[in-house]
Amino acid sequence: MQSLIERPLIIIVGPTAVGKTEVSISLAEELNGEIISADSRLFYRGMNIGTAKPSSDDQKRVKHYLVDVADIDETWSLAVFQKAVYRIADEIRANGKIPFLVGGTGQYVRAIIEGWMIPTQEPDLKLREKLQLWGYEIGSEKLHEKLQILDPVAAENIDPRNMRRIIRACEVILFTGRLFSTQRRRKPIDFQYKLIGLMRDRKELYQRIDERIENMFSAGLIKEVEKILNRGFDSNMPSLSAIGYKEVIALLHDEIDREEAIRLIKRRTRQYVRRQANWFKESDPKIKWFRMSTDVNEDIKSFILSPDGWQYE
Repeated sequence: MQSLIERPLIIIVGPTAVGKTEVSISLAEELNGEIISADSRLFYRGMNIGTAKPSSDDQKRVKHYLVDVADIDETWSLAVFQKAVYRIADEIRANGKIPFLVGGTGQYVRAIIEGWMIPTQEPDLKLREKLQLWGYEIGSEKLHEKLQILDPVAAENIDPRNMRRIIRACEVILFTGRLFSTQRRRKPIDFQYKLIGLMRDRKELYQRIDERIENMFSAGLIKEVEKILNRGFDSNMPSLSAIGYKEVIALLHDEIDREEAIRLIKRRTRQYVRRQANWFKESDPKIKWFRMSTDVNEDIKSFILSPDGWQYE
């Protein structure tokens, strides 16, 4: 493949629990690849069970990047992520391997393949602090509603649970007096990519989600969250607003019981799957979709090795 395409990037997307981890590892093993995570939840050290982070054995099979790169109280912005992906992909290619970008965070994937030029305005720390206090007081979803009033287009493209991104958008709008959504420009990308989507029937996907969540609790999710809080991390940190962690924190604070925590995580994960579908539509002609089956790896491998299907924005 490298003899035909000088700067390839294989991208694998799909909803939570569809099976991206195993498929991508198997393909990378066969095709001499290495994996760059495009899941913003995997950045943080110590958040393992609740994020379904690839195991140490998985990471021994194929080298992974952008996993465990930050402490829970650090901020990894979209701009930092984008710059890191471009750099790491070049390093992988320079070593004679194929970079695989794998994950379900749609905004992060789009930033890569569409060459977003993310606003570089320096943070107004006082304004940001006020917005953070307001956000913690009213919650991310209420703050997202305020952003919808200020900039509906920006709000549509930001997860209502992503407090950090909501605060950043509000900060830019209030500081510059211009819509956040109008400040994103694009630059040409200098690589070719194939965008592969994995799918399952919704009923089957939801069953896998439910099983995954039950297994997380059996594997010690509550103890994992207790350990994080015992290290002194503030439970209101944006990283801990991730699905699973927020609910277990409420459980530990005696606000809900275990049964309610599990129910909420299942419900909110389904909601997240529907938001993921807004980023990765089955009607999108840029995505080559594959339904999960016993032969899916061979089908995807054939597509990757084919000279057809390469895209260049």
